[in-house]
Amino acid sequence: MERIGIYGGSFNPPHIGHLEAARSAIRSLKLDRLLLVPASQAPHKAAPEGTPAPEHRLEMLRIAAKGMEKTEVCDLEMRREGPSYTYETVEQLRQMYPDAELVLLMGTDMFLSFLSWKNPERIWKQATLGVFCRGQRKEKDAIRTQKKAMEALGAKVELVDNPVIEISSTQARRMLIFRFGGFLLPKGVEDYIRENKLYGTDRDYRNLPMKELEAVAISLHDPKRVAHVLGCRDTAARLAKIWGVDPDIAARAGLLHDITKALDGPLQLTLCDEYGTILDDFSAKYPKTLHALTGSMVAERIFGESPEIVAAIRSHTTGKANMTALEKIIYIADYMEPNRDFPGVEKLRHLAETDLNAALKCGLEQTLDHLKNQGSRVSPETRDALAWLNENGY
Repeated sequence: MERIGIYGGSFNPPHIGHLEAARSAIRSLKLDRLLLVPASQAPHKAAPEGTPAPEHRLEMLRIAAKGMEKTEVCDLEMRREGPSYTYETVEQLRQMYPDAELVLLMGTDMFLSFLSWKNPERIWKQATLGVFCRGQRKEKDAIRTQKKAMEALGAKVELVDNPVIEISSTQARRMLIFRFGGFLLPKGVEDYIRENKLYGTDRDYRNLPMKELEAVAISLHDPKRVAHVLGCRDTAARLAKIWGVDPDIAARAGLLHDITKALDGPLQLTLCDEYGTILDDFSAKYPKTLHALTGSMVAERIFGESPEIVAAIRSHTTGKANMTALEKIIYIADYMEPNRDFPGVEKLRHLAETDLNAALKCGLEQTLDHLKNQGSRVSPETRDALAWLNENGY
């Protein structure tokens, strides 16, 4: 009996993580054929703004899958109007392949929420569920529990040992805007994207008006951090008015201060390498703070921001010696914006409106204490910032 895998998704865009997962499924599940099925319209979430037309996603997937053994692209869902419900896809494929064993592939999150899908029982009656498992202990335990519950209902579940490649289409889209990250896309896909001006790759992001800058910045941030970013922007603008700094400049710096925060450590390092930046030993060893550096580079190269904004973003996590008023404001605003809640934040908020240098010193000292309590190394720039304040009588 032929064993056919079904791997659906938005593939927006397809990346090397998709292809590695596909190869893992073919090996692990001993598939004779794997169908890549791009969704025309996902039922559980709206497509991100700027999502290419279905025919572009279909063509990108064909380019990505070219040359892959036992793999073909199926446009079944693209030809269907309205939302793409999985039970309909499985039932249509059952009609197309009546004698085959179908294996529906899905990730952990999808599997754990499977019973909330539309007509899940109609799916497991027609197909085995193939679940990608990345190997983390908590994830494995959750999958085993769900597997047992699903099998009690009559479903057949097989696990796919999938090497961990922490890539998402969201990350790929971000990195296309930052003008790097082609290494995450299958051969030919980046060329197709740029030739067809997809994902905003043809747009000039330099010197955007504030409203446009806000919309772009929000789209590039992790949704969980948007409230913090907007809080930092508003706090920076308010402090700027108090301390004689242009509030519009402060607001722009606040919007962009965490613009690369969503990139993980390896991608931070890769961006530095792509931009030709040589890192000091501390930054190379502790990339957690690198988003300040990479954010400043993106602010300069992609958004065309002024040197003073770039410098303020660069020092917003560690501080530095002899900071400008704008640099102090962004450092403090990031620390005390309204969503922050920790012991000492009210003191910091009071100082920020009465003594900017005292507020900066308070923030730096709190950071130093926090890192010491965690047993973490302190950036030399943080020590330099505190030393400068002490030497100058603050």
